[in-house]
Amino acid sequence: MDRGADPAEERRANYDYRGGSIHRPDLVEDLRPQVDGDVRFDEFTREMFATDASMYEAMPIGVVFPKHTDDVSAVVEYCAKREIPVLPRGGGTSLAGQTVNEAVVLDFSRYMNDVLSVDPDERLATAEPGITLAQLNDPLEAHGLKYAPDPAWGDKSVLGGAIGNNTTGAHSLKYGKADYYLEEAEVVLADGTVATLGEVPVDELAEQGDPDGNLEERLYAAANWILEEHAEEVKDRYPTLKRNVSGYNFDMLVDEAEGKRRLPDNSGLDPDSEPGTVNLARLLAGSEGTLAVVTEATVSLEPIPETKSVVMLTYDDVMDAMNDVAPILEHDPAAVEVMDDVLLDLARETPEFADVVDILPEGTDSTLLVEFYADSDADGKRKVANLLADRLPDATPTVDPDADAGNVMDDPVYAKQALEAHDAKTQKDFWTMRKAGLPILLSRTGDEKHIAFNEDTGVPPENLPEYVADVREIMEEHDTFASYYAHAGPGVLHIRPLINTKTVEGVEDIESIAEGITDLVVEYNGSISGEHGDGRARTQWNRKLYGEQLWEAMRELKTAVDPDWILNPGMVCGDVKLTENLRFGPEYEFDFPFEPTLNWENDNGFQGMVELCHGCAGCRGDQEHTGGMMCPTFRAAEEEVLSTRGRANMLRNAMNGNLDDDVLFSDEFVHEVLDLCVSCKGCMNDCPSGVDMAKLKAEVEYHYKRKHGGASFRDKLFGNAETMLKVGSAFAPLSNVAMRLPGVGAVMEKTVGIARERALPEFKRNTFTDWFEGRGGPAVPEADADRRVLFVPDPYTNYMYVERGKAAVRVLEAAGCHVQLPAGVTDTGRPAYSKALVDVARETARENVTRLAPKISEGWDVVTVEPSASVMFQSDYPDLLSGEGVDAVAQNSYSTLEYLDAFGLSENMSFGDVDESITYHGNCLHKATKKGHHAATVMATAGYDVEYLDSTCCGMAGSFGYEAEHYSLSQSVFAILRKQIDDSDGDTVVTTGASCTKQIGDGLGEKPSHPVQKVADALE
Repeated sequence: MDRGADPAEERRANYDYRGGSIHRPDLVEDLRPQVDGDVRFDEFTREMFATDASMYEAMPIGVVFPKHTDDVSAVVEYCAKREIPVLPRGGGTSLAGQTVNEAVVLDFSRYMNDVLSVDPDERLATAEPGITLAQLNDPLEAHGLKYAPDPAWGDKSVLGGAIGNNTTGAHSLKYGKADYYLEEAEVVLADGTVATLGEVPVDELAEQGDPDGNLEERLYAAANWILEEHAEEVKDRYPTLKRNVSGYNFDMLVDEAEGKRRLPDNSGLDPDSEPGTVNLARLLAGSEGTLAVVTEATVSLEPIPETKSVVMLTYDDVMDAMNDVAPILEHDPAAVEVMDDVLLDLARETPEFADVVDILPEGTDSTLLVEFYADSDADGKRKVANLLADRLPDATPTVDPDADAGNVMDDPVYAKQALEAHDAKTQKDFWTMRKAGLPILLSRTGDEKHIAFNEDTGVPPENLPEYVADVREIMEEHDTFASYYAHAGPGVLHIRPLINTKTVEGVEDIESIAEGITDLVVEYNGSISGEHGDGRARTQWNRKLYGEQLWEAMRELKTAVDPDWILNPGMVCGDVKLTENLRFGPEYEFDFPFEPTLNWENDNGFQGMVELCHGCAGCRGDQEHTGGMMCPTFRAAEEEVLSTRGRANMLRNAMNGNLDDDVLFSDEFVHEVLDLCVSCKGCMNDCPSGVDMAKLKAEVEYHYKRKHGGASFRDKLFGNAETMLKVGSAFAPLSNVAMRLPGVGAVMEKTVGIARERALPEFKRNTFTDWFEGRGGPAVPEADADRRVLFVPDPYTNYMYVERGKAAVRVLEAAGCHVQLPAGVTDTGRPAYSKALVDVARETARENVTRLAPKISEGWDVVTVEPSASVMFQSDYPDLLSGEGVDAVAQNSYSTLEYLDAFGLSENMSFGDVDESITYHGNCLHKATKKGHHAATVMATAGYDVEYLDSTCCGMAGSFGYEAEHYSLSQSVFAILRKQIDDSDGDTVVTTGASCTKQIGDGLGEKPSHPVQKVADALE
């Protein structure tokens, strides 16, 4: 079932990638005529694909974005003849370094991302490798089916990666690993030939296999040899865990040949598993692209559970939680996830998750999130009740005859309290906090970071307490500590020690800790990787885990199907080493090309923020599945350079010597990497690590402009909006008529760079300040007021959107506020700051603080109606200036409806009868600073039915959408929002920002109202 035309294809056409200098022009010239997809060997692309979500960095030779199997075959065949390595890659979310290599990278996520067919009767789906797991599940949901493996990053990670890593997820207690669901695979072998792998009778392996034949025949022969020569060793050496993904998948091969393939939940043997048949496609699961390149996969599906129930158990110590895992498993949960104090403490400091963590009882050190699948809500509640009766102190023993386990054990009770979640929203909140564990850990901006190397080892769950205690001893021996979180149910913990890899001692600690943990894993009959694969981090330990015989057998298999070892060489049974190719190693250097001008209060300051992105790919999600704001230009064009990860990688490489010394201030770098960031600040909120790309962009572009002789005329024009709008207003309505004359658009584009397609907003002759002064000043006397407000009329409100300013004053006065305009304060500095005119913005901020701070000390509050203005006061002034006055302005500034909601003023206002539904798009800066919801709350209080869109940027972003070179991309960004608006149920569209009003108004043909206008309309 084709998903139809890819809307991103059309949006990508509105973005022209230019790239850096070409590398290996001979390869490019040879490959481009053979490939329908994109061939990029430029320096910028190579740098962006040198990293993934791991601690490694390896420069690729180039990147190809294939459109179909023939493209893949052509690339592999070409590279095979020249012994050039090839690396298949999807979203780059791998944590062990298996998706970075000195190779030609095949990125499947751009074009080869379709669902090809769905057979609900047979419960099968066929899809291309670049489709995300969330997108794969879209057409399955209507049939009550899903692809069962569910890694935390399933809305960014892809099917090919799931197969390559033998992915599992939080619900592996029920579903096991990806290998169980792989039924058939179309693959490109190491010489470029295309083959289809699936079920084969064992006796045909010998008949069809030929050690000296073609690569497919060699694969058959190698599989037969493994069964004949190594089956007993496999049964002896492979750990009996449901989550072992280390090495090649020999154990499933042996189990299938003997008819002993177990069900994914280990509840018994698969009834469809009969002796004498094996599935060679499943041998690819966990092979990390080293045996063949998957171009299509047919996977089996599972029914979606009728309902779920969730409970969060709280503990005083992570060891108590570990002791509780085995007893909880007796209740047959679908998932048991642990979070320790390290993770919870960091989550409390992360804006995206602080509210969720705050619901935990005071003193909570660690938690276990337990989820049950159930046939009904009543069944789910019963399962939770049975668990709590067994595992909470002083609980009454259950008398339910249908209890799953209820008090069948005499284990000590460890849990302190329980938080139940039977509604979808609370369950989502719990899981959101848990799934963000990895990125949260890497929110540290100092040199010490929580590093992944042996971080997803697996041991039998009953051994967890002893294992964790032993690991703690290893950490203490190295004078560090680790976080313990993730999949406690199947015995897989993410253990990430805090280490500084920039020091020789830190690198030595990694090697020593990894070896010590590997020894423990072997002792406890566990696996060195229960989820994230081998890659660069763990390949070297497979020899210790499996012994010399199986290690050599793996190498024999690799050589049989890839004689020249060109497919992702070094991984699984290769020669990559744990401490080689580190992104931040002892030789790492960071060159400051300027003295930062903004205030950077985080550890390591500007450098710490540049290095903060670790590549988790949280910025690569789409609007439908990931939601949130970032990264709007990436979502429109799906170009890596337009993601926060891409920009952060390029910034870091421009300052650590990987790129030419002068590249940072080149026109190419600034326009290709930074200029298309719309400064929405979405990453500051949505990125679990908290990368603030908008601030980084302002810092770098400021120095770029200084180096190149100052800002352009257009930047100065937009950056000094107060003067520009004041002139337009003074000559209104003539200025409005003049802007609509034929040919004016073309002239504006040619002379100023404003897109000819963009109609300029209308100026108002009678400004907001004229109106306020003309009405005779405040309507609520100061003596009668509950609160005193300094209302700041930003330039857009004052000269263009006067009606929203009037509505804001009316609403504030209806709430009992005494409203005055502060003398001399209109421009907040936002326009200048948005164009990186930092000196201008700083001077404006300084003047405003001088005027506002003394009034604030007298008890006045600062209120605006334009969200970008209030956020400028709240968030950006402290980046520009320091001091008590700045802090006072930042802490006492609000947008209008935020102000009403924050102080509960709207609750005492009188509203009439309202019968209207609202579709509300909040301004990006408001949402990024967690202020957007206030408008929705107050509109609801006023009686409106409000649908608050989980939307990204509208695409206007200040002046961005006016600029000729950005107009098309601006429209592509808006297309995403337009679809959300069209799909919404609201009668009326409202939005807060002036930019949003213009973009949505142009797109819909009708100017949307501001929420404050709707609240004013509802007043009695």
